[in-house]
Amino acid sequence: MNYVKKEIKQGINLHLINTDKFKTNLVAVFLTLPLNRQTITLNSLIPAILRRGTKKYPTMNDLSIKLEELYGSSFDCGIEKRGDNCILKFYVESVNEIYINTKEALLKEIIDFIFEVIFNPVLENGVFKKEYVEGEKETIKQLINGKIDSKDVYAIERTVETMFEGEGYGLYKYGYIEDIENITPEIAYNHYKKIINEARIDVFVSGDFNDDVVMEYVTDKTNINSRNYNVLKNISKANSDQKVVKESMDIVQGKLIVGLKIDNFSEDMKRVANVYNTLLGGSSNSKMFQNVREKASLAYTAGSNFLMQKNSILVRCGIEIQNYQKTLDLIKVQIDQMENGDFTDKEIENAKKYIKNSMNSLKDEQSGLIDYYLSQDLFETNKKTIDEYID
Repeated sequence: MNYVKKEIKQGINLHLINTDKFKTNLVAVFLTLPLNRQTITLNSLIPAILRRGTKKYPTMNDLSIKLEELYGSSFDCGIEKRGDNCILKFYVESVNEIYINTKEALLKEIIDFIFEVIFNPVLENGVFKKEYVEGEKETIKQLINGKIDSKDVYAIERTVETMFEGEGYGLYKYGYIEDIENITPEIAYNHYKKIINEARIDVFVSGDFNDDVVMEYVTDKTNINSRNYNVLKNISKANSDQKVVKESMDIVQGKLIVGLKIDNFSEDMKRVANVYNTLLGGSSNSKMFQNVREKASLAYTAGSNFLMQKNSILVRCGIEIQNYQKTLDLIKVQIDQMENGDFTDKEIENAKKYIKNSMNSLKDEQSGLIDYYLSQDLFETNKKTIDEYID
């Protein structure tokens, strides 16, 4: 496998992951913006509108027919948060042309397709089609209202909202109901143009191909202006203030989340924190799983997640409501044990082995490789290959 990055223009980058491990080619385009309260709902609406149609393929049915013509290629798009940045993401995956009997340049065609979706939307009276905007506003409403349907997701979202209040990361990625009603096709289209002109753009191509041919082709396609977007790398400051948020619902299983912020967050500390999290609750051998779930039987689920881009850890449990205080006390015991070094060299080695296996598994998925190298490029000062990270 070989990874190469080329800056096409300021703020517009091409990333090539050349590997013969897969029978597919995957093309992904990421538009990176700041997360803020004024635009988060609009941001979530844009990919949803773009997937409805383009000038060349004006309906979703037309898009589907074209994908079928491209040997059953698949297309997807969406939105996510990374640190205090909002990322609009678009993917097209197709079979590698070396495995089919064709002389067509299939990789070029799927690059054409994804650029058509992003940069050539279907318009009506010079703005987005009203039908498409209104339809996707309803879809976004359903996503926002549906947040509470999954209590695990809802509990984590409320924790993040509380821990990172006033920061971009504390916003809900699909936005807010009260913003939706006032969005018109004109407002949505003007915001889209602002994104196209200002967002950082990263184009990834993963598969088995000729680097020079793809570089030349993508460079020719990106006939848009350079831009100067500085990726937001705000690190939340830990402090001594503690908040307890309780919400009551008519449910059988309660959700208990404990958010922890880390003081020292140098580049090396990220690796240390990753091992710490794995020991605390990041694997089935962790303290949370073994002591809170298995031995004490206080939780249906028990674990923790490391939010690397926000120097924080979320400890999470699914509990019987009456066991809230017992479980919280036992979680604090696990954290105290970590602080006191109550773990063995063997447990450290097992945690490192778990992380290394997880990192190696990224090599088995094209999307995993792309996500890894995108995060490295956006957030790391000393960029590393997967093998270098493991070392």
